[in-house]
Amino acid sequence: MTTAKIAIARAEPTDVPIILALIRELAEFEHLLDQVTATEAAIHKSLFGPAPYAEVLLARVAEEVAGFALFFHSYSTFLGKPGLYLEDLFVRSRFRGSGCGQRLLQHLAALALQRECGRLEWSVLNWNQRAIDFYRKLGAAPMDEWMVYRLSGEALVKLGMVQ
Repeated sequence: MTTAKIAIARAEPTDVPIILALIRELAEFEHLLDQVTATEAAIHKSLFGPAPYAEVLLARVAEEVAGFALFFHSYSTFLGKPGLYLEDLFVRSRFRGSGCGQRLLQHLAALALQRECGRLEWSVLNWNQRAIDFYRKLGAAPMDEWMVYRLSGEALVKLGMVQ
């Protein structure tokens, strides 16, 4: 496969079932399938409802969905500019090495420039060496001095209920 055969396009509401399927495939790859509670209705509402929280790009090879990128806007106070945060980048195993991941990231970088964003950021699992090598090859730099924190479940409820 060559990159010339790869088409990148914004997801449409009719793509919700394939988006959820890709999310499940990503979770299975990351050994986290048991944590997926998303439904088609929830995906539809959060991507295509009255106040969309994120956007999705789909990579297709010969009309077959090969992968996706789910992203949203962030904001840099230091730059005084918006940014794009890539929540998920996933390419189906049979399409890995075909250029789909690079094309998705190129499209996101172009979109970030069009939207006058100061940065494009994402996280990667520390065991995913293939992805780490790929990102470094593109010129991305790890933010080794930063640690990601997450508040969810009972801890989120407990903190959020305090008035």
